[in-house]
Amino acid sequence: MNNKRNALGKGLGALLTSPDTDITTKSASQGDSAVVGSISELQVDQIEANPFQPRTFFEEEALRELAESIQEMGLIQPVTVRKLGYDKYQLISGERRFRASQMAGLTTIPAYIRIANDQAMLEMALVENIQREELDSIEIGLAYQRLIEELKLTQEEVSEKVAKKRSTVANYLRLLKLPPEIQLGIRERKISMGHARALVAMEDPKQQLSLYNQILSSEMSVRQVEEATRKNKQSDGGAVRSVKLVLPAELKAAINSLHKRLAAPVDIKTDKDGKGQLNIRFNSPEELAELLSKLIP
Repeated sequence: MNNKRNALGKGLGALLTSPDTDITTKSASQGDSAVVGSISELQVDQIEANPFQPRTFFEEEALRELAESIQEMGLIQPVTVRKLGYDKYQLISGERRFRASQMAGLTTIPAYIRIANDQAMLEMALVENIQREELDSIEIGLAYQRLIEELKLTQEEVSEKVAKKRSTVANYLRLLKLPPEIQLGIRERKISMGHARALVAMEDPKQQLSLYNQILSSEMSVRQVEEATRKNKQSDGGAVRSVKLVLPAELKAAINSLHKRLAAPVDIKTDKDGKGQLNIRFNSPEELAELLSKLIP
């Protein structure tokens, strides 16, 4: 059992080259021995989608481009399936390639055939997709949640299986507590993971949505969102304060130059009259002394 867990932690590579998980063979009646890791050509209509697939969104244009490539070159990288019996198979990995092959009109595709139970299917699909596909943050969080709820795993066990820190797993799971509108914004990449993590720090969904809309309208940076949430906590749950964000291009360039020179976070806030504050953050007296030495030669 431990050997299997270690293999999953490293991804599908170890599993796909193991004789213990391969059932692709030549006919025993012909006297041939098992051919480990060989590829079989399967009918597309014999293959069903993986119900444990964590990826739920596939960009249509990207699929079309892959389908056109497959029409010209064929499917170069085989999908991986498990045999259900009576010429029926279920995808373990490679759903994007499978969908594009269907779009390209292929009737057969190359496939590795493996043995896997439902738990292994879920684990393998999750590891395969996180390592090889660009899942959005919500899809990753949902996949982690399924491992916890359906396989009764702890966050620590999930972190071991996907080779991520426990804190990373916890951060993705926290995103699922955000209002649906914000989750959709994450999926559509309107805001980054950094923005989302800052929003999670706020407890009131109405305030989260208010700040979310401000992020979209004012193009707030992650640091500015963090500052807004910090001020919100200090004001005992009051409304999110507006942060003045529109800066002239030359001022932005000056701030970036100062940031590079000092190697420290630099933030600026101005009002309509041009008055404001320039903030340079430091984490220790030693950092402050180093900053002063750069500012005052």
